[in-house]
Amino acid sequence: MRTITILLASAIIATPVFAQQVVQRSSNPQGVQIQGNTEIKADQKSTAAVAVGEGNVAKNTAGAIKGGTQIQGNTKIKATQKNASAVAVGKNNAAANEAGQIGGK
Repeated sequence: MRTITILLASAIIATPVFAQQVVQRSSNPQGVQIQGNTEIKADQKSTAAVAVGEGNVAKNTAGAIKGGTQIQGNTKIKATQKNASAVAVGKNNAAANEAGQIGGK
């Protein structure tokens, strides 16, 4: 009984220290962690992404925060793409237009 009482008292004393930290975490271990305010304004027009073949990736990304990223402080992303095109042809090729992206591979 004494051990339980001491552990509970320690947990109550330590709680305010942890309550001061505000962190948004993803349930995914490769997720995004943000401390502060984040504002994203993105615009895309006439975009196209085409992947042909096996294991290819083609993507158009505007104003994104990708996994595995930690941001501290205020962040503003303003991204615009016009007439962007990403094309990947052939085995294991990748093509991407990534305006205003933070993180990722």
